[in-house]
Amino acid sequence: MAASMNSPEQSSLGKTTAFPDQYDPTLLFPLERRVKREEIGIVSTLPFMGADLWTAYELSWLNRRGKPQLALMQLVVPCETPFIVESKSLKLYLGSFSGSRFSDADEVQERLRADLGRALWGVQASQRPALGIRLIAPEDFDQQTIAELDGLNLDRLDIECEEYIPAPHLLSAAFEDQPVTELLSSRLLKSNCLVTGQPDWGSVQISYSGPQIDQGGLLQYLVSFRNHHEFHEQCVERIFVDILNRCRPNRLAVYARYTRRGGIDINPFRTSYPQPLPAQVRTARQ
Repeated sequence: MAASMNSPEQSSLGKTTAFPDQYDPTLLFPLERRVKREEIGIVSTLPFMGADLWTAYELSWLNRRGKPQLALMQLVVPCETPFIVESKSLKLYLGSFSGSRFSDADEVQERLRADLGRALWGVQASQRPALGIRLIAPEDFDQQTIAELDGLNLDRLDIECEEYIPAPHLLSAAFEDQPVTELLSSRLLKSNCLVTGQPDWGSVQISYSGPQIDQGGLLQYLVSFRNHHEFHEQCVERIFVDILNRCRPNRLAVYARYTRRGGIDINPFRTSYPQPLPAQVRTARQ
């Protein structure tokens, strides 16, 4: 089936699935970004740049002598890719390495880069930039750090929450006052898988310059995702577009780090202006 015809319901999500242990790139299941972007009014030029930062904690393969090897995988997916990869299909694909033999980690990394590039970029993969893939060897595991997202903690606010479906009307800003620059964060982001309904728990960081955003309303808005069903990337883009439209900042960046499911965490970052990607540092809940 062509990638452009895939739908979330056709994926392996929520279905009993065999876990193959022989390398199989056909397990990857791409989904078009376009469909969900059109829902939030993005029909041509993207109002943001950025990437989805993935970490996979369950990657193992055999060397040529049959001895198991393992690594962590960090993947950077530009938000310009026409497709995302459904996360369970990525888990199955990575699991398929476990009984297959490879010369070394470099060969594994090149297979990952080629296969994921085709899935994410589609037929034009060879004409697109190579994906950023990094394998972290066991001897470097102790260098991986844990840190919480910086920013003034919105969770300190004593607010009343009554809406649990995205409610952009809760967002407001002081358009008559002097502009400000703020870095805000919350650990209260929670949404649900688009297909299975399983909960997705996350922390979110919002950086902006412009009219001061009402912090209580912003926290109520973030809480309003609690019963919403969308993938991580789609939630972050919805948050970005809603803040951009309702509060009209001059500069805006939204970054979320979601707890892992299936041995994978997904951390979308969207920004209205060029800047370095956030460091791949996991939070305590990840």
